[in-house]
Amino acid sequence: MAKPLLRIQRYFCRKPIRFFSLILLYLTAGSLVFLHSGFVGDSGPGGRVGRDSVVASEGGGRASSDTRGLGLMSRVFKETRKSGRRFGPRWMRKSGHGGHDTVGRVGDYTSTWNRALKGRNAKDMDDGRAKYIGCYIDDTQKRALRGVSFFDYKKMTVFRCQDNCAERGYMYAGLEFGAECFCGHKIQAPNASESECNMECKGERSNMCGGANRLSIYRLELSQESARRYGNAIFKGCFHRPDNVTVALPFSAVIQNMSVDKCVDMCTEKEKSLAALAGEQCYCGFPTPLFSLHELEDEDMCLHRCPGEEFESCGNDKFFVVYQTQVQDNRCMDRHFLPARTKQLVALASFPGAGNTWARHLIELATGFYTGSYYFDGSLYNKGFKGERDHWRSGRTICIKTHESGRKEIDAFDSSIVMIRNPYKALMAEFNRKYGGHVGFASQAHWRGKEWPEFVKNYAPWWASHTLDWLTYGKNVHVVHFEDLKRDLFSRLKGMVQFLGLKVSEDRLLCVEGQKDGNFKRSGLRKLEYDPYTPDMRVNIDELIRTVDAALKKRNMSGVPAEYMPR
Repeated sequence: MAKPLLRIQRYFCRKPIRFFSLILLYLTAGSLVFLHSGFVGDSGPGGRVGRDSVVASEGGGRASSDTRGLGLMSRVFKETRKSGRRFGPRWMRKSGHGGHDTVGRVGDYTSTWNRALKGRNAKDMDDGRAKYIGCYIDDTQKRALRGVSFFDYKKMTVFRCQDNCAERGYMYAGLEFGAECFCGHKIQAPNASESECNMECKGERSNMCGGANRLSIYRLELSQESARRYGNAIFKGCFHRPDNVTVALPFSAVIQNMSVDKCVDMCTEKEKSLAALAGEQCYCGFPTPLFSLHELEDEDMCLHRCPGEEFESCGNDKFFVVYQTQVQDNRCMDRHFLPARTKQLVALASFPGAGNTWARHLIELATGFYTGSYYFDGSLYNKGFKGERDHWRSGRTICIKTHESGRKEIDAFDSSIVMIRNPYKALMAEFNRKYGGHVGFASQAHWRGKEWPEFVKNYAPWWASHTLDWLTYGKNVHVVHFEDLKRDLFSRLKGMVQFLGLKVSEDRLLCVEGQKDGNFKRSGLRKLEYDPYTPDMRVNIDELIRTVDAALKKRNMSGVPAEYMPR
């Protein structure tokens, strides 16, 4: 017995071996403790942390399976006993390995937004974002809102549903069963009593999120600034019949029991980007100078019930209801480097957050040539800006993005397009980009913390000095206001193409209008619940606006848009 003990003693007396043995024992003990705590955590009521019940589906919640996890099923069953029979959404799948529920994540935003809205009644919120319409009946076989839908049985809030629907361009957002969100362009169901929308939202107990087969519906006011959808098609509006309809819209057919779906499906099959409904006639084509979609008519002129769907309007022989299908208009998608290197360098200059990336997207589609950059951003390159990798002096790109504003940097360019945006919007956009990425958002902690005041203090003067430097030192400067480009994209973009010395293709510009947003558009609905600018900040920024306005007028240019000016 003594000999084995002596051997063990000699073993541990060797310092390196003893050291590594102790480390191994320590790691083994720690792993066992960690595994034990994991099993204990899963066995309790809070053991499902991290398994968000979220999925997105087209067509009002039609997914592939009716199965659910036992924990979720017990909660749903308890609530349906109080509310009457409820046919739950078919949204979950079995993985086939151990029977765990697997779901996809869509729109999983940070919980800070949920906390910011807690304690407020969503029905009382009419601050330009959304307006409560009422409680509506929802049939699982024929949905009241027939666009995108998604579910979250842990974190659903009114604002989260509104934000998801607005981001996709829908006009209405509806919440059902405390955890389900439906989007749509039209409400295709009758009203119900307010008392029937009686289920609290899973993510905020202070608000109601519909009931059993009942929707709490909100109209998204800001969605009218962007596209309105019907299913996968984008509603473009009511337009007068073109003079030469067979040339403007070359393919047509008479459809029995006409509906929007039938016309859109036919034009999608024919690989056309426009579907125009005229009674029982369906026309397909692309936007052209003959049918540019620039002269919008009052929607009342198109009121004519579809034979196949009582809630839809199908237009008539004089006024067409027009939808944009999911077919991509390829007339403006081809892009190349310049065929010959140029020595004339054109800057696309802007303060950060003023829409430079969006302007690059528009210029590339309108001209067919890549834009370059003074910097390199891998995320932009991966999204299709292939000129991002070229050295900015390569001469292969049509213009070069830059945020620089020093005299030496400006002298390097032979001409410039200078983008200007309302500083109140530009500062917030750049702050979101800085702390949330190109399409993300800064957290509430950043807005409420010291980062925001420090950011405004440093960046607001730069907004003014950037424009002043380019007006002072720039050669052949063409000023474009972000807001004007957004309001009148066709003519403003046409002016930019002409400034670049290229021939304008109207067909190409009309194609750009149909896919103007690109890959870097933030949701128009996600606003702060308060004004982040203090009175002192506003005094300073207003003075900067007046300075830039005076400088523009001194150069015989139009001043800043009226919306910039303090009231």
